[in-house]
Amino acid sequence: MAINVYFVRHGQTFFNKYHRMQGWSDTPLTTKGKQDAAHAGQILAPIAFDYVFASDLKRTMDTARILLAHHPTTISEPTPAPAFREEFFGYFEGLNSQETGVFVSGNDDLNSFEAMISAYGPDGTRDKIAAADTTQDAEDSTAFWQRVLPGIEKLRALPDGSNVLVVSHGMTIRSLGSRFGTKPEHTAQPANGSITKMQLTPTDTTIEFYSQLALPTA
Repeated sequence: MAINVYFVRHGQTFFNKYHRMQGWSDTPLTTKGKQDAAHAGQILAPIAFDYVFASDLKRTMDTARILLAHHPTTISEPTPAPAFREEFFGYFEGLNSQETGVFVSGNDDLNSFEAMISAYGPDGTRDKIAAADTTQDAEDSTAFWQRVLPGIEKLRALPDGSNVLVVSHGMTIRSLGSRFGTKPEHTAQPANGSITKMQLTPTDTTIEFYSQLALPTA
């Protein structure tokens, strides 16, 4: 047996729409973002959830509430889980993501945030951002995993066979995909409202599927 964890990326926000670094800064869900959340609830209807968690940021809590309203579960309110917050970008919060990539990559001359991920991976990108932040507020990879991994261990300690919903964020989910996944696409940016399934046993952590807008049939 195992713990089945369904990570859902929050619905589209205005910073997502405008391609800005969001991190711990919150902007509201767009109309599309609310539709993303409702769609995720409908797609996940066959899964009977025993536990529902969401990052404690407003966009994830709002996504979770809309999702639950469109799901047959009797759970109406997510449990806040700060462990699954987005990465904190410090000084770069709210800035244009393409310009941030150009600035942070320096002499490597990369022209976007996604190019940084391709070149450095999520952890390397996190460390580059933290090193470039003169305020020293941005999370580096050590601080990020010191926050996230205890959250994974709390999920692992739930009763065997539990189905768990966690509403989280793009960089957090892709970082988990990069760390525990085995395929290149496990590091791609997950779509807003997409579903990623992680399976936890006492000894293993595996990614069963990643960034899906429908439950796989096989």
